[in-house]
Amino acid sequence: MTSVLRPDQRVHPSEAVPSPAAASSAARPSASASPASASPAPAPSAPGPARRATLALVASLLGFTVITVDVSAVNIALPGIRADLHGGMTGLQWVVDAYTLMFAALMISAGALSDRAGARRAYAWGTGLFALASLACALAPGIGWLIAARVAQGAAAAVVMPASLALIRQAYDDPRARARAIALWTVGGSVAMAAGPVLGGVLSETVGWRAVFLLNLPVGALVLALLSRTAGSPRRPAPLDVPGQLTAVTALAGLAYAVIEGGHAGWTHPTVLAAGAVAVAAGLAFRAVEKRHRAPMVPLPLLRQREVGVSLAVGFAVNAGFYGVVFLLGLYCQQLLGMSGITTGLMFVPLAVLITSTNLVSPRLAERVGRRPVIVTGQLILAAAMFALLPLAADTPLWLVLLLLAPTGIGGALAVPALTALLLDVVPGHRAGTASGLLNSLRQTGGALSVALFGALIGGADGGTGGSGFAVDGMRQGLVVVGVTLLVTAGLSGWLLPRGRATAS
Repeated sequence: MTSVLRPDQRVHPSEAVPSPAAASSAARPSASASPASASPAPAPSAPGPARRATLALVASLLGFTVITVDVSAVNIALPGIRADLHGGMTGLQWVVDAYTLMFAALMISAGALSDRAGARRAYAWGTGLFALASLACALAPGIGWLIAARVAQGAAAAVVMPASLALIRQAYDDPRARARAIALWTVGGSVAMAAGPVLGGVLSETVGWRAVFLLNLPVGALVLALLSRTAGSPRRPAPLDVPGQLTAVTALAGLAYAVIEGGHAGWTHPTVLAAGAVAVAAGLAFRAVEKRHRAPMVPLPLLRQREVGVSLAVGFAVNAGFYGVVFLLGLYCQQLLGMSGITTGLMFVPLAVLITSTNLVSPRLAERVGRRPVIVTGQLILAAAMFALLPLAADTPLWLVLLLLAPTGIGGALAVPALTALLLDVVPGHRAGTASGLLNSLRQTGGALSVALFGALIGGADGGTGGSGFAVDGMRQGLVVVGVTLLVTAGLSGWLLPRGRATAS
């Protein structure tokens, strides 16, 4: 779910806008120009600074939109993928989690790559790789191929996210214009969240699930065309924490594998125990590496700040609730209620409208009553949503499903903007990018592990559903686990977060 971001989130102030001389070079007449031609119009290949800034914003918005659409659209296309590639529930979980886990693990240090290569160049690399990986997804002959291509998609998305914001920072030197540009970027994410399920449903029902991935190709081509007409980006030295990155990916992959396979093979199965051991060992290795690295991607002293630790836990829990429910209800509506992909996609539109409107209300409410009450209330609403969904069954009417789904959008969208603002206020300015990247990474990880948990629980037995492969009892167990987790993090928020109102920025 999209949060309202501050202008310094994943933004690198050292990235300068083009110098006035460079910006105006396209408008200068050549030495051989006739004196009569006093002020020739700029050549089409060299747009002015204002136009280049607009093109950079549109390119950033399109890229961010397409990686957001891909998350929610694929959830609705899962039944079609299962029918065509015969991957089973485990395969479907990896189709979702392969993307999300790579996105989460690489996002922490992707900003350093953007700095080293330059925002425009890194953004072009990420977009090109995302388009190629999408083509590989569309051509997948089997579930293994599709999962591998989703890994590449997730890695590309991790580069696109911070580079898109850095590109906006470079294009807009004026703080007010930059704030408006980032607001548009943020709203674009909310719109993408709404469009994803609808596009996934319409395309998978009318053309086939492969069209969900093919849609990324023309968008990627358009982004690259726009980038070719934007200003170049400066590079600056930025160390890469390769050992930390490798151990982080290994730990998250091992944990996800243990959760996914544990629900099907049993929690004491040798492969599940081995995956858990790998996750623990990689986690300990990550801690040791970060303590010794001269430029760690996660500075450990940052995690010792009370507000930072609580914010990361809340972000994890909120996304576990939201993305777990999106995954769950996409399968519930199609496999248990027998709804079409189009109808299932349309069902999520009111949810996205609630998210967008609540995102806009949350900062103002935080200024009025304080951030802590808003963060706690949002989590309590989301926890209540988990428990409200417990009565869902094969004969639940659609209107009741929509009604029970509403608090899911309100709760998370209320908490996240205030949470993000709080986190960025309590960390030093030079750590703002690291802190926001870490928060987004933990949020993605929460979503990935929630999908793993729900998939393991609902895919085990029929649960009395007449062979649908959707275990209602497992669904309820997962909802209780996530609901209790949210109650715990809400309690921690109320106890440990600072009192007082937000200061207007």
